[in-house]
Amino acid sequence: FKFSKRQKPIVAQIWGTKPENFFKSAKIAKEMGFDGIDINMGCPAGAIIDQGCGAAMIKTPDIARAVIQAAKRGAKSDDGGIPVSVKTRLGYNTDQVEEWIPVILGEKPAALTVHARTRKEMSKVPARWERLRRVVELRNEISPETKIIGNGDVLSAEDGRAKALEYGLDGAMVGRALFGNPW
Repeated sequence: FKFSKRQKPIVAQIWGTKPENFFKSAKIAKEMGFDGIDINMGCPAGAIIDQGCGAAMIKTPDIARAVIQAAKRGAKSDDGGIPVSVKTRLGYNTDQVEEWIPVILGEKPAALTVHARTRKEMSKVPARWERLRRVVELRNEISPETKIIGNGDVLSAEDGRAKALEYGLDGAMVGRALFGNPW
């Protein structure tokens, strides 16, 4: 959780399964001067999944809701606090957009980043950006203020902007392409 002022704005990404830990972590991050909290409900790594964290949260929607609620409580302050966002995937083994995405949107996160693949697919198949159109439709119905950010196969800033525009998103997140060209 260390950063310098030159790195701001900066968001702390946290993961786990215990709501009380999300409350404490969000509170600490807010006190340390982070500009937001991002809850990782998308990590496909086996060691994370085995703990019920990351993309495994897709299989436990009640815990996912409780975790978001706890983080939002911890992120509050007299001056409004800092925003809480969520990063996830289309589903666990199959596309679960219709069941899973409304769970998250029902908690009204500031932003929702969706990796356009399932956990099972990892990054072995092309990202299905067309499914993000449905995520935007669900957002418009459930939580119009939530920003929707697409992720998966974004090769550059220009590519991300083009994908966001094409699919009606508020933004795009660069992932693995960053290793080849961080600029």
